[in-house]
Amino acid sequence: MKNILVIGAGRSAPTLIKYLLEQSGDNDWRVKVGDILLDLASERINGHENGRAIAFDVLDSQQRQKEISVADVVVSMLPPSMHMDVAKDCVELGKHMVTASYVSDEMNDLNEAAKKKGVVLLNEIGVDPGLDHLSSMDILEKIKAKGGLLTSFESFTGGLVAPESDNNPWNYKFTWNPRNVVLAGQGVVKFIQEGKYKYIPYHKVFNRIEKININGYGSFEGYANRDSLKYREVYGIDDIPTLYRGTLRRPGFCRAWDLFVQLGATDDSYTMENTEKMTHREFINSFVFYHPGDSVKLKVAYHMGIGIESDELEKLTWLGLFDDTVVGLINATPAQILQHILEKKWTLEPDDKDMIVMMHRVFYKINGSLKRLISELVVKGDDSTYTAMAKTVGLPMAIATKHIANGVINSPGVLLPITKEIYEPTLKELSQHGIEFVEREEEVG
Repeated sequence: MKNILVIGAGRSAPTLIKYLLEQSGDNDWRVKVGDILLDLASERINGHENGRAIAFDVLDSQQRQKEISVADVVVSMLPPSMHMDVAKDCVELGKHMVTASYVSDEMNDLNEAAKKKGVVLLNEIGVDPGLDHLSSMDILEKIKAKGGLLTSFESFTGGLVAPESDNNPWNYKFTWNPRNVVLAGQGVVKFIQEGKYKYIPYHKVFNRIEKININGYGSFEGYANRDSLKYREVYGIDDIPTLYRGTLRRPGFCRAWDLFVQLGATDDSYTMENTEKMTHREFINSFVFYHPGDSVKLKVAYHMGIGIESDELEKLTWLGLFDDTVVGLINATPAQILQHILEKKWTLEPDDKDMIVMMHRVFYKINGSLKRLISELVVKGDDSTYTAMAKTVGLPMAIATKHIANGVINSPGVLLPITKEIYEPTLKELSQHGIEFVEREEEVG
């Protein structure tokens, strides 16, 4: 019998836990789910005979080490900043670990110790990062196998609301951590285009967009992710002339979001005064010119150089930003206040469905011809619990957990899902769950 410990039962965990429980009988597993909220962990277990819910405090080192010591594989669904204590305990106690988070320098430092202990520390096995790695490596290996020379690799991912639940002017609702959405794009963007290094500062990210069309789902716009350059080494394509990774939104989103960036409403570096008594309108008013005779909406329009009837201002109005609703947060940053306001309007309703969209656009040369390959994935959620985000984060993690528990994945150390040992069996099983990329290829020029 193998014991699997899942730490964290939040919004990305339902599909993961459901899969592990469904597989538990055939694989002789016991699945323990620990969360700071016992009721939430119990809800995820849903009375399954091979599952057990516990109240779990990851900061309690004694409890953490006790629970890890009796597990064979630990799945951490915690925020990235909380992985390291778990990872260190896993290495010390000789237990495998799976996370969806980016590999940190501190995690990388555990590589040699993990190898010596024979411990697998698999990271970046969610959706982005995760599915992007699996599908990218599959594409790159197929092109390499037939002798193609890669000239351009562009990849876009978006967590969005499905068309049937899209009922607001932003064409967007939160499908993952709202804080990450509010802080998206901060820092300097880096990529390479036709052999030239390109950099975009944060205040320009959301007005440097690219139009994208996804077959059967219409138009999107993509803005650049922070650092595309690091994927040259990860994917083994150091000499590629063009490498670009971006995030997808529906048309019009980025121009409206750029207003928040330019106003300063996404800043998380300082706290504002009297935020517990501040209204939405006063929050926005704090960023624009003082002019007692004008409405806040008019001042925003003038300050940002947009029309009073513009689509962007309509989006801000719909969010209630010019209302006298009290914020009610104490000592909050602008970003925290903005998140608080957005959560009132962008939260999925119980019957809402979300949608994950991913697209790779690849150019390569072969036999004197230039080929373009488009690979697209669209996954819809079932409801606001079993979301597309929960599926595309949870299923790759769950499948990888199974393969580690059963010895299919057994290379020790700090790993990414970029080897055939990992990506081939994971992609194969994902296709059985409706998570499958559709490819089309054509000759260019």
